[in-house]
Amino acid sequence: MSRYPILDRIDSLEDFKKLKDSELPALAAQIRLYMIENVAKCGGHLASNLGAVELTIAMHRAFSSPKDKIIFDVGHQSYTHKILTGRREAFCKLRQENGISGFPKREESEHDPFNTGHASTAISAALGMARAKYLLGEDGVAVAVVGDGALTGGLAFEGLNDAGQADVPLVVILNDNEMSISPNVGALHRMLVNMRSSEWYVRLKRFFVRILDTGIIGRWLSRHMENFKNRIKSFLMPKRLFEDMGFLYLGPIDGHDIAQLTRMFRRAKELHVPVIVHCVTQKGKGYTFSERNPEKFHGVAPFSIDTGDIEGTLKKSNSSVFGEAMVALAQKDDRIVAVSAAMSIGTGLTEFAGRFPDRFFDVGIAEEHALTMAAGMAASGLKPVVAIYSTFLQRGYDQILHDICLQNLPVVLAVDRAGLVGDDGETHQGIYDAAFLSAMPNITVYSPATQQELTHMLTLALSRNEPSAVRYPRGSLMQAVSTQAVAKGEWEVLAPISEQTVIATGAMVSVALPVARKLGTGLVNARTIQPLDERTLGEIRRVAKRVVVMEENIDCLGLRLSALLSPIPVVRMNVSCAPILQASVNHQRQTCGLTAEALEAYLTEELS
Repeated sequence: MSRYPILDRIDSLEDFKKLKDSELPALAAQIRLYMIENVAKCGGHLASNLGAVELTIAMHRAFSSPKDKIIFDVGHQSYTHKILTGRREAFCKLRQENGISGFPKREESEHDPFNTGHASTAISAALGMARAKYLLGEDGVAVAVVGDGALTGGLAFEGLNDAGQADVPLVVILNDNEMSISPNVGALHRMLVNMRSSEWYVRLKRFFVRILDTGIIGRWLSRHMENFKNRIKSFLMPKRLFEDMGFLYLGPIDGHDIAQLTRMFRRAKELHVPVIVHCVTQKGKGYTFSERNPEKFHGVAPFSIDTGDIEGTLKKSNSSVFGEAMVALAQKDDRIVAVSAAMSIGTGLTEFAGRFPDRFFDVGIAEEHALTMAAGMAASGLKPVVAIYSTFLQRGYDQILHDICLQNLPVVLAVDRAGLVGDDGETHQGIYDAAFLSAMPNITVYSPATQQELTHMLTLALSRNEPSAVRYPRGSLMQAVSTQAVAKGEWEVLAPISEQTVIATGAMVSVALPVARKLGTGLVNARTIQPLDERTLGEIRRVAKRVVVMEENIDCLGLRLSALLSPIPVVRMNVSCAPILQASVNHQRQTCGLTAEALEAYLTEELS
């Protein structure tokens, strides 16, 4: 007998719609079990998805996808949505090569109207779709499912600010998995929610607004009634921020009560105005280890269901090396501060935060703010280190250029997850930062090939009065292969420059090293991407007849060296501009031709 008697009947959204309401709680339990078993094998975002099961079930009971456009902010809570919309059998290949993505993708399903992967985008995208529906005369509403963490992003507030004055049917579902239901949730509050969400209330409110806005007496009454209403509202409804922005606010409601959620979503859809539905959920619900430690199970590698232990290597990660170096350096210099954008655990800053709580600043999902705040700190004499994943650093391009580099302020960017990232796919690849950082004035861009270099480069960056970036990949760089000190703009010759010479940077040095030793070709470790090492380039021009440049980025270093080394032929081995889909990092490198075998094949062909 199947462990999933209800879930096995769902091969499409139409199958789901046929279920009886009485079957839905059992369906939620089966989806949780199915999700846990598959994520334990493939890895993925577990805690956030476990918390959104009932919410997603209710959403698909109330709304009619794909006519109603449902957009998941970030998208790492969309697993139930994928399961219900015809991807149940494909779920066993979640985040794997040729499998389904861990995020919504338009290429996968008509029920994914917008690709997501970064936070705070859903409200703006949904508003665009709602306005498009209005202009094209199409039926349906746009729905944005937003976590409370994503609301710290400035783009979310920009979207709310515009949407509140837009007369279009837009529903924003706030998935609040951080707060408990507040004490004012009781009989009176439920009555107010039910009353305020009814159609007659909305019509009556608009009627009185029109009447009171005409004439001197009407405006006087309106102003004084508004003051009185606001005092009552501030006492009864702590979420008045949304209403002040022009939304009708409904909630908070229990995010695990399918019947109540469905009823409220249907009501929100019928109102045809911008509505916020505030749902309180428990992150990690239904799996003990995830409930106790939702941070650990936010984005998780394959794990044991019975023990909650995560599979992995015993090697120390680059993030851990960075975190340890930060603690050691901060002990010697009390001007060093650390800034995180809601990624303190992922970037290795947990120990720093515990040791130096007054010098650690987690600003939430607000990368732009983090960078400009760091610029203000640097302008005032501190030494800020901003640790951000490469893919999220893209959001702060203007702040890096305008607020840090043009002012030549000593902010250090710790660019984690630089290079190919594996199973999170194209929205999370860290392959662009080297190119846009290298084009900025005053900045030094360090690219360590070993964990020892990472520590030394961070130390060097903090000692210099200028903008710096230290970019390093996910996982573990190799251990030291030489004792040459790290210096700004100086590369390291690992194998004497010869007629055939490889210039590699970052993680590609470990790929090129055994090939160079085997074939006797030259090998240079390009420790800084910006500035370049003119002295070593001069030696390459004098000796080399062919050069291969290896980098785990889009074409950056190779493109520049092709011009500088002309007329010497330069082969550029890098990541293509085409999106790199989810797969293991090794498979992604094979796809991009960034392997020892590819390098050896080229060099052997040229030598023969």
